[in-house]
This record gives sequence, structure tokens and C-alpha cells, in this order.
Amino acid sequence: MLKNKLDFGCRSCLYNLPSYFRNGMNHLMTSTAHPAKKTVSIVSEPQSINIIEKLIEEIRDEHKIHEEAFGNILVSVTEAVNNAIQHGNKNDPSKKVIVTYEIEGDTLIFSVTDEGTGFDYYNLPDPTSPENLEKPTGRGVFLMKHLSDQVIFSENGKTVELYFRTSVH
Repeated sequence: MLKNKLDFGCRSCLYNLPSYFRNGMNHLMTSTAHPAKKTVSIVSEPQSINIIEKLIEEIRDEHKIHEEAFGNILVSVTEAVNNAIQHGNKNDPSKKVIVTYEIEGDTLIFSVTDEGTGFDYYNLPDPTSPENLEKPTGRGVFLMKHLSDQVIFSENGKTVELYFRTSVH
């Protein structure tokens, strides 16, 4: 069961996790209303992305997600979390990024929420335009839209939901 593996796994491997996870600033929670829904709260620091990467690897292993889908999930979700940390919460370690995930049939759904003010997700520069090709940033939302089966922004851009149809059984 995913719940048991993650709950047990996170408790048993605390010594393998970075100190910012062990010190209680990051949390794994299970919804009692939706037992298949899990929530991870991380500190808005770039190294917190490692927690999300390990989480996605555990989901892949537990549900035998094929490598192509795993790669799309890994890139999309880490881009969303990175955007939430950098652009939403402005790398402020006093702010959290909340990552929720659940499995509905053959669909894996991630939701990433930050504590920022949001953004206008309808008017983003096209990263494939010649004037933007050399810019070091600006590809995160583009990648999410192309690697996920569905992307939904809400709360003025503070929350993004990423849907992945895959064989998760």
C-alpha cells in the first residue's frame, strides 16, 4: 500500500533525509477524508525539491509506472514545485509549498500550491520565440503543458494541478 510505504518509509529513513526534513519543517500528511490522497508540505528552499523527487520515485516503484510517464511526471512536478519556491514564495523559507497527490483510476494527479500572490498564466512569453530562446528561465509552464495530460491553474495561479494518465496499478 502506498500509504504504508510512504508513512513507514519517511519515518524509517529520516536519517537519510536532509536536516531540513528531519527538523520538522517539512511534513507528510495523509487525508482521512480521502485515504488515497497524500500531502507533503515543504520549505521554500531549492534543496526541498529533493523530497519531491524521492516521493515521485517511490510512487513510480510502488505503482510500476513506466519510464516515459515517470520522466514526464518528474519534470512537470519538479518544475511546478521549483516555480512555487522561486516565483511564488520568492525563496522565503518561512513560506511553504504544499504538494498533494492522488490516484484516481489510471490517472495520477498532483496539485502544487504556494503562498505567493499568483501570476497571469494566460499571458506568459512564448519560450520558443526567437527573442526568448537565449533566456535562462521561462520554460517551466511550457514544459508542464507539454509533458502533462492536463494542466489546470487556479487561485490566481497559486495552485497548479497536473494530470497524468498512466497505468498505475
